[in-house]
Amino acid sequence: MQSAPDRHEYPAHWEADVVLRDGGTARIRPITVDDAERLVSFYEQVSDESKYYRFFAPYPRLSAKDVHRFTHHDFVDRVGLAATVGGEFIATVRYDRIGADGMAATAPADEAEVAFLVQDAHQGRGVASALLEHIAAVARERDIRRFAAEVLPANNKMIKVFTDAGYTQKRSFEDGVVRLEFDLEPTERSLAVQRAREQRAEAHSVRRLLVPGSVAVIGTGRTPGGVGRSVLGNLREAGFTGDLYAVNKAFPEDLKELDGVPAHRSVRDIDGHVDLAVVAVPADHVPEVVTECGEHGVQGLVVLAAGYAESGPEGRERQRELVRHARAYGMRIIGPNAFGVINTSPQVRLNASLAPQMPRPGRIGLFAQSGAIGVALLSRLHRRGGGVTGVTGVSTFVSSGNRADVSGNDVLQYWYDDPDTDVALMYLESIGNPRKFTRLARRTAAAKPLVVVQGAGSAPQGHAVRATRLPHATVSVLLRQAGVIRVDTITELVDAGLLLARQPLPRGPRVGILGNSESLGLLTYDACLSEGLRPQPPLDLTTEASAEDFHAALAHALSDEACDAVVVTAIPAIGEASPGDAELAQALRSAAAAGPAKPVLVVHVELGGLAAALSAATSTAPRARTATPDAAAAEAGADRTGPTEPGTATGTPPVPAAEAAASEALEGTHLIPAYPAAERAVRALAEAVKYAQWRREAADPGKVPEHEDIDEKGAAALIGRLLARGQGLTLGTDETCELLGRYGIPVRRSLPAPAPDEAVRAAAALGYPVALKATAPHLRHRADLGGVRLDLADEEQLRRAYSELTELFGAPQELRPVVQAMAPRGVDTVVRAVIDPAAGAVLSFGLAGAASQLLGDMAHRLIPVTDRDAGSLVRSIRTAPLLFGWRGSTPVDTPALEELLLRVSRLVDDHPEVVAVTLEPVVVAPHGLSVLGASVRLAPPPARDDLGPRTLPAY
Repeated sequence: MQSAPDRHEYPAHWEADVVLRDGGTARIRPITVDDAERLVSFYEQVSDESKYYRFFAPYPRLSAKDVHRFTHHDFVDRVGLAATVGGEFIATVRYDRIGADGMAATAPADEAEVAFLVQDAHQGRGVASALLEHIAAVARERDIRRFAAEVLPANNKMIKVFTDAGYTQKRSFEDGVVRLEFDLEPTERSLAVQRAREQRAEAHSVRRLLVPGSVAVIGTGRTPGGVGRSVLGNLREAGFTGDLYAVNKAFPEDLKELDGVPAHRSVRDIDGHVDLAVVAVPADHVPEVVTECGEHGVQGLVVLAAGYAESGPEGRERQRELVRHARAYGMRIIGPNAFGVINTSPQVRLNASLAPQMPRPGRIGLFAQSGAIGVALLSRLHRRGGGVTGVTGVSTFVSSGNRADVSGNDVLQYWYDDPDTDVALMYLESIGNPRKFTRLARRTAAAKPLVVVQGAGSAPQGHAVRATRLPHATVSVLLRQAGVIRVDTITELVDAGLLLARQPLPRGPRVGILGNSESLGLLTYDACLSEGLRPQPPLDLTTEASAEDFHAALAHALSDEACDAVVVTAIPAIGEASPGDAELAQALRSAAAAGPAKPVLVVHVELGGLAAALSAATSTAPRARTATPDAAAAEAGADRTGPTEPGTATGTPPVPAAEAAASEALEGTHLIPAYPAAERAVRALAEAVKYAQWRREAADPGKVPEHEDIDEKGAAALIGRLLARGQGLTLGTDETCELLGRYGIPVRRSLPAPAPDEAVRAAAALGYPVALKATAPHLRHRADLGGVRLDLADEEQLRRAYSELTELFGAPQELRPVVQAMAPRGVDTVVRAVIDPAAGAVLSFGLAGAASQLLGDMAHRLIPVTDRDAGSLVRSIRTAPLLFGWRGSTPVDTPALEELLLRVSRLVDDHPEVVAVTLEPVVVAPHGLSVLGASVRLAPPPARDDLGPRTLPAY
């Protein structure tokens, strides 16, 4: 696209879609010679004041020379980027490389002058901040390390763009101009600023989809039935508070209303603004609809149509074009192949989905990629009898379908500071960007519980997923490390969500058990032991227990300092003195409300009425304290012997008026979740205990220690020399030892022994006793096959062992024998680090041999590892007792092991070119450790978009 003098091809990898501060999107791309007319048109729409700020003088129009200069770049010393919406420029930025004298220069000069111009109509949207991130990344790629900018003192907006970016900068004032100079190397503050802006922008983009002021349903059928007509009906019945429009190009010209909703043949015909469009037309007609919506200023789309990536290669290309098309107009998309979105807030009441009923309002955020799973989750959260019961309200629901644009990451950004959501539940069939999801999950989990079911199989056809080499189990461990409550089924997802929605977090694993069934109490006790909890002996109240007995026992258990949570078991009681469901529910709720803040759960057997009574509220929103017991009992619902009424456990959701009344009556009370099986209740409680422990530990994550003996620069120089040989290589023994040695990781020396005499000479050089090992791939690290001989005290034993090995396994050329000095006895372990292109750098630890290879007993942590991480890594494998004196053995030097883990983590974190490290075996003795084998692989590191400028996934 550039003329002959230009030195580089068009850098297509600089193109990117970004989310702006107000939630809209823009495309950033290099400016080329083909943009002359766009540039002139853009400049004409800029105010005289903005032009003055840019050129320091009145500058009404661009000359032909200016246009040529601003559109001809070599993409090295002169670069220009533009932010576009609808194909037209809304802002530009450029840099020119300069020398020490401030004049135009070429490399190796590493400074550039940068300047911006933003169209007035788009100022305040964060366009300049996004452009600065991208032009800085381009400059770093071209070996420019510093920007300089001259700004008029009155141009406060642009000064703020620079000063708020978080870079290390210097400011001066000369000749009436503010001169800013700043380094482009990302700092901790600049990354924090960038991620805070990312969160605000992406959260706002989702908010525009979930809190629209107006909705158009495009593809509304003229007759009842069909997807579009169903969605329109669902929006009406939910009581959507904004403006609603029905759109179908097949409507007769004289049709003005449909079901009381204004009807139009095109979005263009709507006089008012449209925030959200629900697209329910066949895939072939979607492009036309997107164009109409974009030209009308629609902010977002929910595309229900199928026939995209889930249908094969042709559909995948159609999906890519859909995303490109919508983003060109600044719109975001939920879908395609989506089920829809729901917001139960009384100020919105949005049901832009195929769900025929509006969920009860509450404080649980729900995300599902699959529509079928979304329906199942909504159904389970509605049910009372016959399943898990308790708090069932939903704040927002998003079913993303193929998640071509808006994904779980975006919804997490929205939920993070959403005041209406206390608990986030997610069903993820795939994770498109695991590194970003882990980062967002860690931040979200520090503020509110995040419960996730992650699909274990391959990603659905419609999903774009980054390839990962990590096993599914490893990814699950890493999610837990980030604070995610990782469960396996949607039943467990709902079980945990209901407990976390309205019960306080437990302070520890100690559990009190009480109830009117000794057998059910013992079953609960055993379930607690299986989940790693510490239950107290069950308190049997006998089947004759009254509501007052339950109240007193629960109040006593909650006041016990040795109890962190209470599980109440209840079975149907027979007799005149037995409490009714409403009476028992009120007794338990009042005891829980009066006692210390500890979680209370109920395990019930065939007590549908009790389940409904315990969850007597129709919402998880905070309630006012009940004035009298009679009022609470009245709200608790009918006795279990009475008929089920609409709006209770097995009926339809209550009408809004009834919901509001119930909310007023129960404000401030404790809503107690009830479970039909002890195992389900205890499993949910165990997850809450682990999450609470993570929250406490996350408050003090530890630190990455500094090691004065690490030679980071020397290691970098060595890696550079080695990589000069090729793109990827596994280091030889000497190179491995040299690189690890620069990080204070000594590897015990081994010498090749291709013949008995060489073995004897090697042993003499190393000193007896020695070990003789076969290093052939099929025998390496397989002491169980007999390929290792230990404690060879002299030449005679060494020669005998050499002869035995060659007789058993073949010629020395096949065995590749080596001689190594004996290490102190200890526990054999293995340490690995790998850089995964999707998840990032991961450090793994386990015991060597069958424990890790056969049983998969490995622990994993994301790099960089803190001192707390290293300690937990050593202790989290199932075979950890072998390191701490199991069955009377001598404990080994775990502090030395933790230091080794920290040094390996530091090596990989400092040098991403180190893509794999394996230390095996690492023999940990009572005092010190020995690394007996090591391998290192170098390669150009995978691209890290989490350190670069903000971008949306590319299509």
